[in-house]
Amino acid sequence: MMKISSLKKLVTDSMAIDMGTASTIIAVKGRDVVVDEPSMVAVNELTNEIVAYGQEAFDMRGREGRDITVLAPLNGGVVADFEHTKKMLAHFVKKAKSGGSHMSIQAVMSMISDVTHVEQRALLNAAEEAHIGKIYMMEEGLAAAFGAGITPRDKRAAAVVDIGAGTTNIAIVAKGSIVHSRSERIGSVEINSALANHLRRHRGLQVGEETTEKLKIDFANIILPADIAKSIHTRGRDVQTGSPAAVEVTVGEVYPVVESIVRRIAQIVSDTLTELRPEVAADIYDRGIILTGGGSLLNGIDQYLREKTSLPVLVSDEPRYATVRGLLQMFDEPELLERVSRNEPRLLHNSEVPFEA
Repeated sequence: MMKISSLKKLVTDSMAIDMGTASTIIAVKGRDVVVDEPSMVAVNELTNEIVAYGQEAFDMRGREGRDITVLAPLNGGVVADFEHTKKMLAHFVKKAKSGGSHMSIQAVMSMISDVTHVEQRALLNAAEEAHIGKIYMMEEGLAAAFGAGITPRDKRAAAVVDIGAGTTNIAIVAKGSIVHSRSERIGSVEINSALANHLRRHRGLQVGEETTEKLKIDFANIILPADIAKSIHTRGRDVQTGSPAAVEVTVGEVYPVVESIVRRIAQIVSDTLTELRPEVAADIYDRGIILTGGGSLLNGIDQYLREKTSLPVLVSDEPRYATVRGLLQMFDEPELLERVSRNEPRLLHNSEVPFEA
């Protein structure tokens, strides 16, 4: 009879997991992206039970029932609420498993470059609680580079700027390794907060996250548009009376609010580029910058960074999926995965969880 260990190799899912502040994306070898949902849970405050995950929880946000609270258990790309993170990850992993299999799986997970030992341990423990048998941890910037088309054998350096909801990761990659990196806890969610603060202070209107997200994606532009008088009807609650209210918000009003956040990201990128060795800087001058992550979809951000850095700037194909697809590639490069993973040796070769019939 076939040994159980051999049978497991045939049915084991190999997963790539990109857990971010805003979204959790899981791709499975041979199936590509199978989970792409908000990193949120809805919790019953009376029982402390999770009543909804992901998109279902996101849709409840701002309209929760009396005893329900919608939480985002990750903040700045790291675990802020361990108990809810592990339950959320277990839910998404179960959803991603082929045929609802309970077999042991292996996974490679992304992490920001400046993750602390405690933060890394929290991610690993959450993955173990999700019954992942073997776990690899890999820097998000390197994974994004591979997912954006940089090959591990390319000896010339390439610059990848991954702009997420809670973090901006800058990775300078050459020959399948990071030669320089920087991670800052600033991302596109800062724009939402800035817009909400502006509307509350200057227009007397309190708005929810759904409204600020729509303003950011559908209306805001990083480059000052020609028609600054263009307006949008924005609804919320009057700060003084508490009654439902609405105001007309113009592009010219939104632009400086959004630009102030992106300017900080651009400054981080520019400062990082000044820290490179001459040969690496020469490569980046020729090749420019590749943008990945959901923040790279902001209107005009590539043009804005092009002007601020005086370098070519390109947005990768499907930038939100660059990191998870880069992680997924590692299963075809096992030697490279062993080399680039940042696990503790004991955890890297962690024994698989018991076989479940």
